[in-house]
Amino acid sequence: MITRRHLIRSIGGLSALGVSTAAYGVGVEPLRLRVTRYHPTPRQWPADFPLKIAIVTDIHACDPWMSLERIEGIVDRTNALNADVIVLLGDYVAGVHQVTRIIPSSEWAKVLAGLKAPLGVHAVMGNHDYWVDRAVQQAGHGPTAAHRALEAAGIPVYENDVVRLTKDGRSFWLAGLGDQLAYYPAKRYGRSVHRLGADDLAGTLAKVTDDAPVILLAHEPNIAPLVPARVALQLSGHTHGGQVRLFGWSPAVPPQHGVRLAYGHFRLKCDVIVSGGLGCSIMPVRVGVPPEIVEVTLGRTPAVA
Repeated sequence: MITRRHLIRSIGGLSALGVSTAAYGVGVEPLRLRVTRYHPTPRQWPADFPLKIAIVTDIHACDPWMSLERIEGIVDRTNALNADVIVLLGDYVAGVHQVTRIIPSSEWAKVLAGLKAPLGVHAVMGNHDYWVDRAVQQAGHGPTAAHRALEAAGIPVYENDVVRLTKDGRSFWLAGLGDQLAYYPAKRYGRSVHRLGADDLAGTLAKVTDDAPVILLAHEPNIAPLVPARVALQLSGHTHGGQVRLFGWSPAVPPQHGVRLAYGHFRLKCDVIVSGGLGCSIMPVRVGVPPEIVEVTLGRTPAVA
């Protein structure tokens, strides 16, 4: 995960480049919005099965950095992609302390309910959604407030669960993993930490009942080296691309299992795509990694006659 120490070190390095760079990192780049497109060719995905996926992750709703109006703009831009399916990869709640208002879950969830796709909108939770939920931290289990808000808005949330979807007579599975850092702050809430995460990769994949290809939704990319070849594609967020990315290097994201899964497309046993996300965590700054919606196209696009 992004650590405060590494992020501060990254920003400290940027400060040597001048005040204008720092101002850009706070006042310009975090307010941009781009669409980043990938066309991976996973070995496990049929080449003649086209599927377009739109990824929205790490919103971190709060004023002034990620207002409801800005989320509405993200919804409109995402809908304009005309994706077959939309996936939300977690961290809906504020991740910084320098805010003028924490936006209640019911408010941002109502805006996200405007997302539309033929195969639906599907969500998983992120670490911040767990970390700010005192009741869940104290109990050591249970749906978060963000989870309940999304489902109340009509968006299904998967925690170690799967759903089988069909397009043009061809089926595939979405597998949603529980968050891998869910109970990291449990001691602050007066509870002993018996497990760090709410994730169960083996249990989740055991719910897949046929040989249709599998797409794994996992907020943190850290699990990727452990994901078996049964999975065609893993989609993740969490890292924000490091928030500060210099010449393709994200110093705020330390390696996990010997791999620095900070941003972009990787090929392990399955293909992995890590989105840079939309909001900010720890500090409201981005340099070299603008907020993004990610579009992933699988399979060949049918030829136009």
